[in-house]
Amino acid sequence: MLTLGTRSAVFRVGPGLPERFLVRVSSDRQRPYGLRSREAFLLDGGDVPEGFLIYISTRADDIDLQRLDGKDLVNLPDTFGYLRGGDILRLVHGRGEVRTLFRRTAPTNTFLLTERCNNYCLMCSQPPRQIDDSWLIDEIVEVLHLIDYPVAEIGFSGGEPTLLGQRFLELVATAKALLPDTALHVLSNGRSFSDPTFASALGAIKHPDLMIGVPLYSDVSEIHDYVVQANGAYDETVRGILNLKAAGVRTELRVVLHKQTVSGLTELAAFIARNLVFVEQVALMGLEITGFTKINMGELWLDPMDYMEQLTGAVRILDRAKIKTMIFNLQLCLLPENIRRFARQSISDWKQEYIKECTACSMKEKCGGFFAWNISNISRGIKAFSGTPIAV
Repeated sequence: MLTLGTRSAVFRVGPGLPERFLVRVSSDRQRPYGLRSREAFLLDGGDVPEGFLIYISTRADDIDLQRLDGKDLVNLPDTFGYLRGGDILRLVHGRGEVRTLFRRTAPTNTFLLTERCNNYCLMCSQPPRQIDDSWLIDEIVEVLHLIDYPVAEIGFSGGEPTLLGQRFLELVATAKALLPDTALHVLSNGRSFSDPTFASALGAIKHPDLMIGVPLYSDVSEIHDYVVQANGAYDETVRGILNLKAAGVRTELRVVLHKQTVSGLTELAAFIARNLVFVEQVALMGLEITGFTKINMGELWLDPMDYMEQLTGAVRILDRAKIKTMIFNLQLCLLPENIRRFARQSISDWKQEYIKECTACSMKEKCGGFFAWNISNISRGIKAFSGTPIAV
């Protein structure tokens, strides 16, 4: 698990530095001078180039202050040793705060657009707060301007991003303009798209590689509405999915697997195969034990071994309908061999951990492991593979 933020950074800065600012990290001594003034140089023990806004050290015992000659400096814990040129940081020197907002080496970087939401899901990993956090959009736009490496994909999440209305649409358009070759994956509950005008406005942006990930938890409205704790949410979500299709926007369906969803999983798969076969893909997702999940464990937790029959049946139905199907957040050793090929290494590396049973496992490199905060709830089916790695 990576450390993305700290409030224990040690700053040595002069009065001219802003209290709060964003910087792109550089390790390039040949960086053009016209770009250095908004960048942070990552010290590595060699010569210190001139002209950077601030200098970064992750080696507390190896700072030669004389060599820095009065330059602004931030000293980070060695847990930030992963930093590379092209990463983007938020620095607040009055609070000793540093936050990594973008990592060049990450497969995808996801940005929180808002903490506000009109659902209140039983297993929400980012519990909603009704606050004014519109400043996040301004920060994300600044980050997008600072990205100067090819990026395969970025993500937008919440809360519910579409509650931002026109600002959400403007942000999608900005992402298209600044990163036209970068895929954009947006997590949304889909309800705002029940307004065909809003769905059409998103489609009119014509982002070349946009997908909206929408959760659908049941083919029965009462069950879906109970899971998301919002009356009428099911009808709005389904209408939203249909309107996105009409607007030419690709859609992914997401199903979190727990007590409230797995009993009807094969029926949901059949509903999707009959009525929503046009969706781009379906993601079947193991439970992340954080946020509201912790206080609703009795309503949610089920050992994955106890729903493998339903999961296998759902995957078979979706696959036969030629719908791209993926299994997220479940360890390979839990999955029957006939559905193992649908598994993805979906847990972000900064959240990822492995347990002692994984140490000698021949499939460790192909398995996504565990959420760092899930390791107190381990399935009875966890076991190490031995011998030659199995094809997946």
